[in-house]
Amino acid sequence: MSSHREAPEISKDPVADNTDVYAFVSPDAPDTVTIIANFIPFQNPFGGPNFYEFGDDVLYQIHISNRGTGQADISYQFRFHAEIRNKKTFLYNTGPITSIKDRTWNRPQYYSVTRVEQGRSRILARNLTAPPVNVGVRSTPNYVRLARQAIHTIGTGRKVFAGQRADAFWADLGSIFDLGTLRPFQMAHLIPSAAAMGVNGLQGSNVHTIAIQVPITDLTRDGRRPTKVLDPKSVIGVYASASRQQSRIVNGNGTSVWHGPYKQVSRLGNPLFNEVIVPMAEKDRWNSLPPSADKRFAGFVTKPELAGLLPVLYPGVFPRLAAYKKPRADLAAILLTGIPKDVVDGFQNYTGPVQADMLRLNVAVPPAKSPNPLGLVAGDAAGFPNGRRLIDDVVTVELRAVAGITIPLVDKSFKPDDAAGAIKDGTSNTNGPLLDRFPYLGTPGGGYQSLPGTPAA
Repeated sequence: MSSHREAPEISKDPVADNTDVYAFVSPDAPDTVTIIANFIPFQNPFGGPNFYEFGDDVLYQIHISNRGTGQADISYQFRFHAEIRNKKTFLYNTGPITSIKDRTWNRPQYYSVTRVEQGRSRILARNLTAPPVNVGVRSTPNYVRLARQAIHTIGTGRKVFAGQRADAFWADLGSIFDLGTLRPFQMAHLIPSAAAMGVNGLQGSNVHTIAIQVPITDLTRDGRRPTKVLDPKSVIGVYASASRQQSRIVNGNGTSVWHGPYKQVSRLGNPLFNEVIVPMAEKDRWNSLPPSADKRFAGFVTKPELAGLLPVLYPGVFPRLAAYKKPRADLAAILLTGIPKDVVDGFQNYTGPVQADMLRLNVAVPPAKSPNPLGLVAGDAAGFPNGRRLIDDVVTVELRAVAGITIPLVDKSFKPDDAAGAIKDGTSNTNGPLLDRFPYLGTPGGGYQSLPGTPAA
């Protein structure tokens, strides 16, 4: 669900497809923020001989909006290029890869990092090495070590990583898109069947990750580290994008060359926004626009289709939601403007009246000592929708919000249906274990170790 195949055109171009964006104050380095942008969804670990890699012809960007305009005030740009060392073999590697510098790796990939602020560009690093994919126990015998070698320090307190990782998102994709079925509650569905546990459709899948960790002072509008949660300057907006040049020419040898200015083909801020809020006919247009243009999509937020479908698909379960006809100001706050002060006691991540789909992170909120996957709605202000951590159960949070559990935040007269506080897809995080340090995402599944047709345990 989390924008792994969210629009018709980008689903045909997975190398440029954003899957998830995460932004959080780093738990082990709380004077920094970590931002993670994932691309290339649903990777089978056994994808050789042409294993997954970033697109040499794609401009990948992570954007920061810190002035309330919904526009990018700071952007980190990532450009990749791959090489073929031995042009006479079909092999990805001609022997074990024990170092990211090994010549046995036949197709290494390198990248540059550029920081753009207010139109001024500065190259932070060139020719950084991405790690190989996790081929298997013989080709990449110590993959953890290879990945660590690909964590690069660029300046004081700044780290970057770009390469394959285990997908951290979990959801019952097979169920939710089968007429909105939620397996634990499917006995109450319009087309009923026995209740069952959810099935994590992402289990065993890999993604390609771009992760940066930078000082908080690099991201705020005044270059300072805020300490007061209610200070408007403590909030930043975060989103990621992928762009391609405007025209493509296919050569006679089967290769292609891109020309012209870059045009955005994919973007992502909040999980599920384009996936289940924007109508299919508008999805490609949404991907091409900046968040500052999201006012045109606000009606789909304040009157979401899913909120109208829940009472139909689950007859008699959501009578209060069905009767509620006011615009969903709660969802507009969560997804489009941030939550103003005085809505949640002692908290705000409001970026102003400009409606824009971005993750909003209040950097003055410290990391939680005991994080709750349900984030802010469970009293953990360090979690979604205050940014997004890898542990956050965004599917449950957003399902419950759509079902009406957050309406009382803005409309005290509304009492949510009993089911609103219990609704979930029934999955748990059965993906690979996360790391306790940058880049935090877990080791990707290996091709040799994986069993086709059986998700990795």
